[in-house]
Amino acid sequence: MMIKAIGKYKALVIAALLTMLLQVGAALWQPSYMKRILSVMADTTLTTAGKVDKISNYGIALIVIAVIGLVGSILNTITAAKLAQVVSADLREMTFRKIQTFAYADIEKFNSANLVVRMTNDINQIQTLMMMIFQVLIRVPLLFIGAFILSIITLPQLWWIIIVMVVLIVVVTGLSMRSMGPHFGAFQKLMDRINAIARDNLRGARVVKSFVQEKNQAKKFDKESDDLLGHNLAVGYTFSTMIPAFTIISQLAIFAAIMLVSTFITKSPSVAQDQLGGIMSFIQYMMQIMFAIIMGGMMSMFASRGFVSMGRIREVLDAETSMHFATTTDEELDGTVEFDQVTFAYPNDEKPTLKDISFKIEPGQMVGIVGATGAGKSTLAQLIPRLFDPTEGTVKVGGKDIRQVSQGTLKKTISIVLQKAILFSGTIAGNLKQGKQDADTTDMDRAAKIAQAAEFIDRLPERYNAEVEERGNNFSGGQKQRLSITRGIIKQPKVLILDDSTSALDARSEKLVQDAFNRELSGTTMIIIAQKISSVVHADKILVLDEGRLVAVGNHKELVANSEVYRQIYATQKAKED
Repeated sequence: MMIKAIGKYKALVIAALLTMLLQVGAALWQPSYMKRILSVMADTTLTTAGKVDKISNYGIALIVIAVIGLVGSILNTITAAKLAQVVSADLREMTFRKIQTFAYADIEKFNSANLVVRMTNDINQIQTLMMMIFQVLIRVPLLFIGAFILSIITLPQLWWIIIVMVVLIVVVTGLSMRSMGPHFGAFQKLMDRINAIARDNLRGARVVKSFVQEKNQAKKFDKESDDLLGHNLAVGYTFSTMIPAFTIISQLAIFAAIMLVSTFITKSPSVAQDQLGGIMSFIQYMMQIMFAIIMGGMMSMFASRGFVSMGRIREVLDAETSMHFATTTDEELDGTVEFDQVTFAYPNDEKPTLKDISFKIEPGQMVGIVGATGAGKSTLAQLIPRLFDPTEGTVKVGGKDIRQVSQGTLKKTISIVLQKAILFSGTIAGNLKQGKQDADTTDMDRAAKIAQAAEFIDRLPERYNAEVEERGNNFSGGQKQRLSITRGIIKQPKVLILDDSTSALDARSEKLVQDAFNRELSGTTMIIIAQKISSVVHADKILVLDEGRLVAVGNHKELVANSEVYRQIYATQKAKED
């Protein structure tokens, strides 16, 4: 996944690597000049003027090397940051596009809050990881190897000090990583839960305040937040012991090196000049080795969080959608709808929601679906536009199995208007064009009049360019439902499904909508799911569901006479009205 994302930006990758090499080269080059300066100062054969001249030349060389390293560092930061930004942007777009291909079942499998965290927090972690890779993680082994070789070349007698220091630092780093690894793995899961709590609390703010649940919601959030704090503190405590341990190890190594060099000089004064010059370079190389190991360990621990996030993004990108379309060729279908022994169970549910459902609806018929709460009415409706696939049996539209037609054909043939009116922030026109991309004002006017939305749209100064706030909060429940109906009928579908989509309308508005449907959509197959029998009493056919089974089919008079379930529902509602 990462290699594919990076592969598009080879020039940036090469630039980041070259500037990194410039940094490493400058860092490894500097200590050799320090050795030369100290050797000149210890050289008794040179005059003071000669020493000053040589030290000046070496000093200028050191400044040039430092400038080269600084330029390399600046350019490396720029290229690494740009590369991290463009790759993370690509991954975010790829993830969003992939989610758009998911069926309802796939989204429920991941959970919407989880997917939001993956597209935001996880991709931010990957962006940080990219910066680390091209600024630190690749530089660290190069710096370590180069400093290790040069330190041994500088003072071969002290090679074992380097080995001992490296072993001790690696052991401390390994123990620390082992301690912190599980905490980094828990971070993202806790972020998922915190995001879910915050999202639910904000969306349900009215419910929370209505039932005075602020304290309970705060306690729930605090618990998850405290868990996250605990993991962060555990990581912080480990870091607080790592740095002093590294400092002690490095200082002991420097002390041992100085003591041994002083012993060498005492025993062999003839090598004093070379040893004195080399000790400073040796110490600098030791510090670079220690810095490389420490930075590598610390960055690896932080990078582990990035790799966890990368795995979570890969899960989304590699996920196979549970719904496939047999063809991409669009075709014309009529409004026939047929269920043939359809059974459906939601993922992970043992008990099926629908059981052995069979019926046929002819083009242009108005069909009502009624039943008690939980009878499976909405589930049945969602099978028709193929939001889910049946577990058993066949759903046909226009005489064809919907699994054998294209997505474009289904979209063109079927519209569904849900009970919960979902509007997107933007404009009214933007929401209506989700039903028909090329809809013009004439199309909008016609659909709005049928849905009785023109009543309030015409009162708005901007009309269809009026702003729609987040989730349509600037419209009432009835207005949102009428806008949803407008969006559903604007493309003039062959099959229109209304899933209790007039529940928020008053009796007068509902009657006007029904009259407009009968007048303007007489050739459209209409499937109306209703809690109120009065909404479907004039339907050509009414399907009665009970505990997931189709228990009766007929018009209102036939069902009152022959169906006990229908009669009970009707009698209950009639009594309430009376």
